[in-house]
Amino acid sequence: MKPYNKLFPVFGFVAGIIFSMLIFLSYTTKNTSLPKFFDLPQQIKAINMDRAFDFAGEPVPLNEDTHERLDRELSVNAYWQSTTLLNLKMANKHFPVVEKILSENGIPEDFKYLAVAESGLRNLTSSANAKGYWQFMKPAATEMGLEISEDVDERMHIEKSTQAAADYIKQLYRRFGTWTNVAGAYNVGPTSFAKTLAEQKESSYYHINVNDETSRYLFRIIAIKEIVRNPQDFGYYLEDQHKYSQNQNLKNINVTATITSLADFAHQYGTTYRLLKYYNPWLINTKLTVAPGKEYILKVPQN
Repeated sequence: MKPYNKLFPVFGFVAGIIFSMLIFLSYTTKNTSLPKFFDLPQQIKAINMDRAFDFAGEPVPLNEDTHERLDRELSVNAYWQSTTLLNLKMANKHFPVVEKILSENGIPEDFKYLAVAESGLRNLTSSANAKGYWQFMKPAATEMGLEISEDVDERMHIEKSTQAAADYIKQLYRRFGTWTNVAGAYNVGPTSFAKTLAEQKESSYYHINVNDETSRYLFRIIAIKEIVRNPQDFGYYLEDQHKYSQNQNLKNINVTATITSLADFAHQYGTTYRLLKYYNPWLINTKLTVAPGKEYILKVPQN
């Protein structure tokens, strides 16, 4: 064995003493330049629940169960900073379109928050293959009149999918009688929701025992509503220039004949294939087949 190896135990002992002293000083010395362990520059506060909550004008019956469920969703979404911040930005872009269509159909404005809960107002595809802003499954989408083909998926068309969602919501309201029940049925499906109500001999979403996702669903919508309506109460501050907005410098092109190359079409109108798809996300192929008598409206930037 080499002689310097005999010094290792001594060095280890001395290093251990020094490390222990540093830890002791970090806890006992208030004004020191030594770093404090886990001294995170943030404040984590509980959500103030001392108020009434509602969905679409229907009060939330607060009891021990519903209080905890709502508190959970308010806490999760308030402290889910990146997602909530992006939701606030995207809401400024899409809410004007959604609000107008909901209002024209006599549907409470609170349902715009359902779209946020479903997709973050983005064209997502779920693991179950639900798609678009309102996360329609294909059968429900086609039943509501949305076109889904090799070239087109109108679940990703903000105006058309919102109109389809409005039609579906009205259908659910006629069946289940309250806007609260409509939200629950929207999540789990009307057949399953009706079966659960019947089995448990209840008439309200708030009183049924359901799977975790559906149990949390309406409370998540209400939490999103509270945060989006009062972002500063939850520590979110956005200047107008930080919010997303609809491009007002677009023109509509009426298309009545098949486009064999959307790339060529985009270049013809002085834009790119990427931007054509960005402004028309319902175009899902490299071409657009137009049947006789059919017409599509494509948005392109003004030159």
